[in-house]
Amino acid sequence: MNVPTMNWSYPTAVKFGVGRVKELADHAKAVGMKAPLLVTDKALAALPITAEALSVLEAGGLGKALFSEVDANPTEANMAAGIAVYKAGGHDGVICFGGGSALDLGKMIALMAGQAASLSVWDLEDIGDWWTRADASKIAPIIAVPTTAGTGSEVGRAGVLTNATTHKKKIIFHPALMPKVTICDPALTVGMPKFITAGTGMDALAHCLEAYCSPFYHPMSQGIALEGMRLVFENLPKVYATPDDLEARAHMMSAAAMGAVAFQKGLGAIHSLSHPIGAVYNTHHGTTNAVVMPMVLDFNRSAIEERLTRAAAYIGIAGGFEGFRAAVMDLRSTLAIPANLTALGVTNPDLATLTEMALEDPSCGGNPIEMNAENTRALFEACL
Repeated sequence: MNVPTMNWSYPTAVKFGVGRVKELADHAKAVGMKAPLLVTDKALAALPITAEALSVLEAGGLGKALFSEVDANPTEANMAAGIAVYKAGGHDGVICFGGGSALDLGKMIALMAGQAASLSVWDLEDIGDWWTRADASKIAPIIAVPTTAGTGSEVGRAGVLTNATTHKKKIIFHPALMPKVTICDPALTVGMPKFITAGTGMDALAHCLEAYCSPFYHPMSQGIALEGMRLVFENLPKVYATPDDLEARAHMMSAAAMGAVAFQKGLGAIHSLSHPIGAVYNTHHGTTNAVVMPMVLDFNRSAIEERLTRAAAYIGIAGGFEGFRAAVMDLRSTLAIPANLTALGVTNPDLATLTEMALEDPSCGGNPIEMNAENTRALFEACL
């Protein structure tokens, strides 16, 4: 076994390696936390890895405060409940512990707990310079500890929050949402259920794939996305078949962070479709990405065929674009991904509303083919 242990500073300080969750209290104190609030989801709160993390904090003299009222697609109601706990406990920092939902909600609590009551979280949507509306000095420090390998939120400056009234997912951005320290401990991902391993892994692939295909210029992201795709194709089947393969888990954890670093270059139709589907039907985000991925490849083929032919050659996939698409289909089959949105549970959809939501999603702006009402609705129909 060859599991790497190293310290990275791109894009933030990343403490990578098996067992490094034991350093949690030291890093929390180093960024100024004296009474952190650990934010995780309901299922994870009952598992031994969470108890271990809390014990590390308690042994370090930082208490063991926990907030776990986090839905799969977190809303402003979850955020408000977390802020109430944060204020009542006199906390001074947030440890985001879990998958993308817990990481995103923990960031929102850190962002909004100290802001003026007149500022709404929706005022900080990732549009233009809206982030400047927040008082940066009031944003609590954040440490991220991912327990899945998919979203990459642990190395991102944004979080996704679902508006419970409109059912629209919004990307909330501020530079200070970048965690001060991220602990990537592959051992924390071993206990994931197989369907979560599959869905989060496909989320990492979607991030790398869409970043690689995005038409914008960003060679650094381009290279990171390409290697991230290779790592997913090579290692996701391994961790799905053998959950305790720590070397493959480490490579998937790297691929997840790489996808999130890469997609500053742009996302596309995969995400602009999956965000409204997830918001309305409460589907798992990464699994939804996996469901629509081949249909989006077909949609974008004229713009991405040459690029994906080069990617396939690097990854070791024969047959150019067709070979790449076939490899995606094979991977979906291996992971028991539903064949289409209908099989995922999307029945009698309001296509007009979903199309409108997809076109409002900022991800669609990075798609290689320009999305409009007509072709986006047709894409949804192809996914059913």
